[in-house]
Amino acid sequence: MPTGEKFERAVNIMARLRAPGGCPWDREQTFDSIKPYTLEETYEVFEAIENRDWQELPGELGDLLLQVLFYAEMAKEAGYFSIDDVIERLSDKLVKRHPHVFGDTKADTAREVVRNWEALKKAESKQNESTTQDGRESRLSRISRAMPALLEATKLSRKAASIGFDWPEISGIFDKLDEEVDELKHDIAELPQPIKPAGGHAGSRTHKVWPELQQRIEAEVGDLFFVLVNLARFLDVDPESALRRTTQKFRKRFEAMENQSREQGRLLEEMNIDEMEALWQNAKAVEEVKR
Repeated sequence: MPTGEKFERAVNIMARLRAPGGCPWDREQTFDSIKPYTLEETYEVFEAIENRDWQELPGELGDLLLQVLFYAEMAKEAGYFSIDDVIERLSDKLVKRHPHVFGDTKADTAREVVRNWEALKKAESKQNESTTQDGRESRLSRISRAMPALLEATKLSRKAASIGFDWPEISGIFDKLDEEVDELKHDIAELPQPIKPAGGHAGSRTHKVWPELQQRIEAEVGDLFFVLVNLARFLDVDPESALRRTTQKFRKRFEAMENQSREQGRLLEEMNIDEMEALWQNAKAVEEVKR
């Protein structure tokens, strides 16, 4: 079956599920109710890619495509647009954003392509301003506030850097990092000592901290994250992927610690920090050997 027919079949299946006599669950969904599923499916695609699970990835991409079909079918029912409009707009954008492929513009490197993209998006933004707004629109206004904070920070920093609001070299970022760490240490010094969370979650301290100080500490931690996002951008590292890789590594080592403790006939919570640290180091050593 040709690709077009396969796609049309999927569109028709989605329409059938939403039609009278279709699936009760699918019929009662709304744009808002399926948003969490869209985010979940996106992260499952990420996980399959990071695991290099090429057998699982087609299924995860299909689940993500289902979200697009779902939104488009609901929009068609409401008279907003259809999947045809989605595909047409995508195709037009791909052609317009690649004049070095479909036009006469020259771009021999990825850097030149990105530069052309920024110029085209800037021109599109100006056109939208003149047709839809009386005042000037911020360069950052088209970056969604609804996306995960790490992704939003990455996009904001890239947009600002694209017009030259950036450190001239990476040493400036490390200086800023030191500055933010010092400011955080200054605020932490005002906390009741010693600093020992009662549990493993926010708000579990055994001592009270006045709200103004807590807000300052939160702001400084946020500043620290933002500087690290800029450092990742300078190094051409995707911070989301980097953090996910680290959390996966932590998960794997912690599970190894749990297995070791079971082999010893004990629970991790029965061990002191030195004993757990020994298990952690052993898990790291085993990991290095496997490499």
